[in-house]
Amino acid sequence: MQILITIIHVLVCFVLVMVVLLQAGKGASMGAAFGGSSQTVFGSSGPSTFLSKMTTWVAVIFMLTSLALSHPYFYSSGGGSLMKGAKQQDTRTAPQIPAQQPPAPAAQGQPAPPAAPGK
Repeated sequence: MQILITIIHVLVCFVLVMVVLLQAGKGASMGAAFGGSSQTVFGSSGPSTFLSKMTTWVAVIFMLTSLALSHPYFYSSGGGSLMKGAKQQDTRTAPQIPAQQPPAPAAQGQPAPPAAPGK
């Protein structure tokens, strides 16, 4: 079901972009208005065109598919969590660091290792 809605969502995205790009802007007839046209410059443009109605419906479908894809049913019904089998570390206690072993004493006949300065 999620794949079907995703496919519809992507197709609606392309249609929405194309419908918006095909429309003429509100200022497209502004140049003709100063040349004696009877249209108003920024006023109402009369009845809605087919493209503006189609833009509205495609935008509604786009929003519905967006909401459907963001619903918890779709992203929680599938697989499990990536952290499901992870071991939880207790952060309340300090981590256990193994103690360092002192260097082994030199064998007989070999020189002793130099002492640390300041000791």
